[in-house]
Amino acid sequence: MKVIFSTLITLFVVATALAQNNKKWTLKECIDYALEHNISIRQNEKLVESSEQDVISAKGNFLPSLGASTNANFSAGLSANQEGILKNTNNFSSSFNLSSGGTIFNGYRNLNIYKQAQLGVESSKMDLQKIEDDISLFVVNAYLNILFAKENLAVAQTQLEISRKQVEVTQAQVEAGVKPRGDLLNAESVVAADAQNVVTQENALDLALLSLAQLLQLPSENFDIAIIDVGTPSGLMLYDNSNIVYEKALENRAEIAKAKLMVDNADLNIKIAKGAYLPTLSYSLGASTSYFHQFNNLFTNQVNASFADQFSDRFQYGGGVSLSIPIFNRNQTKANVNKSIINKSLSELDLENQKLQLKETIERAYLDAKAASKSYEVAKISLDAQKEAFKNAEESYNLGAMTSFEFDEVRSRLVNAESTLIRAKFDYVFKIKVLEFYYGEELALE
Repeated sequence: MKVIFSTLITLFVVATALAQNNKKWTLKECIDYALEHNISIRQNEKLVESSEQDVISAKGNFLPSLGASTNANFSAGLSANQEGILKNTNNFSSSFNLSSGGTIFNGYRNLNIYKQAQLGVESSKMDLQKIEDDISLFVVNAYLNILFAKENLAVAQTQLEISRKQVEVTQAQVEAGVKPRGDLLNAESVVAADAQNVVTQENALDLALLSLAQLLQLPSENFDIAIIDVGTPSGLMLYDNSNIVYEKALENRAEIAKAKLMVDNADLNIKIAKGAYLPTLSYSLGASTSYFHQFNNLFTNQVNASFADQFSDRFQYGGGVSLSIPIFNRNQTKANVNKSIINKSLSELDLENQKLQLKETIERAYLDAKAASKSYEVAKISLDAQKEAFKNAEESYNLGAMTSFEFDEVRSRLVNAESTLIRAKFDYVFKIKVLEFYYGEELALE
């Protein structure tokens, strides 16, 4: 029974390993995995956690402090008794202190520092969001590159099969005396060139797979993706103009949100700096007691009191309020306020610059997508024409009305047209995805 159980466990492990090796990653799985495991994303998640600790620290400024201290001392040496005679004594003393304090008012600085810490958390989240968005777009691009490489490889393999069949046809024609032997040699050289192209496209596919695997930080061995049929994309643009995308991007882009947070943060810096003009009111509380013991008492009529009695009898407590009023601090506060106002202007300029850069990026992306759409439409028309030309050329060649050199030229134009269409299609799909990315739509290919 144990043998059977062990065998079943082994089979399960092997089956699991095989399933993992044969796994085809979907685009969603790739994006989700990258967002969960990418080192840069994980580092920024830690930065968010760190900024959350700043909030806890800032919140602590509203709470009173509490501290305790104690000390113990032993001394030995001459000490005078009641008659003024010096004698050697051994003394022990100790004290116990408890203190507390806090701020009642300090020009709202604690409140504004707390608000700043909260903005810091939101700012860190915006940094994290931007990295996640960028990684997602990189994954989509890498995924499309693999699909592009796979289609190119499929075209190259198809052309190789056509070339091999053409060798068979040419060989039959040579044997029948219809074609010269030179045509057969030319057809065989085309097969060799097409075989070399297949190897080139296989290498391009391996590199594309490696690129995505490295982006996901996964082993590249046996890594593969699920085939997604991007279909025949429409030549119509999804958006009427770039301004539609830009207005939407202003609402959802993390870099714009962070730049706005920096303006708010600068406002708080001004308030914190101005708080130094206002008085600071604080309080303090304290309690203490002590204990003394003389081991060889010189005063025969005096007995050391017990620890409990001394602890109670010597107990004292108190409290106080302190008011600090700034009058003149060598223009330090004034300079800090002015610098904070200047920094706010810099933050506002940075916000405008971020908006300008975003607008320029979207305008370029829109024109790129528009040009890619036109290229795609032209490539489709060109391919249809080349397919018809190749069909006619193939019939003419088989009938002996066309030389192998002429036929190979027509076939080369067809291959180029197919490659151009594939390249134009994936270029157009990706550039449309870039616009969707800035518009705030979920990145997907299905």
